[in-house]
Amino acid sequence: MGRIPASYLMNRVITLVLTIVIAATLIWLIPRLSPVDPAEIMLGRMTAGAGTVEGSEQILATLQERFGLNDPLLVQYAKYMRNILFLDFGLSTASFPTPVSTLIANALPWTIGLMLISIVITFVIGNLLGALMVWEHTPRLWKVAIPAAMVFTSIPPILSGLLLMWIFSAQLQWFPLTGAYGLTVEPGWTWDFVGSVLHHGFLPALSIVVVTFGFWALGMRGLMITVQGEDYTTLAKAKGLRPRYILYRYMIRNAILPQITAFALKIGLLIAGQVLVERIFAYNGMGKLLYDAILDQDFPVIQGVSFVIILMTALAVFIVDLVYPLIDPRIRHEAA
Repeated sequence: MGRIPASYLMNRVITLVLTIVIAATLIWLIPRLSPVDPAEIMLGRMTAGAGTVEGSEQILATLQERFGLNDPLLVQYAKYMRNILFLDFGLSTASFPTPVSTLIANALPWTIGLMLISIVITFVIGNLLGALMVWEHTPRLWKVAIPAAMVFTSIPPILSGLLLMWIFSAQLQWFPLTGAYGLTVEPGWTWDFVGSVLHHGFLPALSIVVVTFGFWALGMRGLMITVQGEDYTTLAKAKGLRPRYILYRYMIRNAILPQITAFALKIGLLIAGQVLVERIFAYNGMGKLLYDAILDQDFPVIQGVSFVIILMTALAVFIVDLVYPLIDPRIRHEAA
């Protein structure tokens, strides 16, 4: 691969930083276009819980001061940009005075685990099935069964989750209905806890896999059709190389590059797609946290979760851009 030119790396870093800054600015700006006051929402919750609150006007003024809502917009923006450098998103209005960073830190490992399992399985299975749809040595039964299985891609993840819950939890009772791990299991790096996490996470991951693998299969199918007619594929067949070797070495390897880019871009969309899945399974991830924050109009949490999702997606694209030459030696980092 060789050394990455400094100018190329600098250009990619600048692009990464600009993407994050623009996204962070939009995340800060959009909630402020809403007439809703977070301090009034908190006071409303206090009033609903206690019936009446003495000194409500003073409490409202204190909350507005605590959240910096009385500062000029430029001052609020400057403080916001300074704080996100340290991943400080303020305090949650729904879980006051819990910091938003604490809520995200508790939810992020569950989302990353569920996301990595589901997207890796979907990526591998989808691309493999897409390649087999085009490969001339694929049995005819497989070529009929694979497109038929892709009918599940038209089902929203929440409906697939409900269907899987009804079949495997309510009827067969093979998997638990909700939760990220058993209530009687002590969290820790033990086999009982890991087994419980995998057992509880199987259905949420499966509900995502069955509705998204068709995206990769269709994309890979189109790319494989193009690669199948290339001269190097024809030459490999003329050499008498084994069909499976040609499939992997000459066809899949050359067709997979656009899919890897889509893999990085899909991270943000997948987390957004997990929102309802995590909610119906009561899975303690970022999706459930974002869903609850939207219901509670908890703007600091919405901002924090949205920023983390964008940050993860931008970093994934940045890393993929740098490691492309490892995947395909024909690609070189240009200095310009």
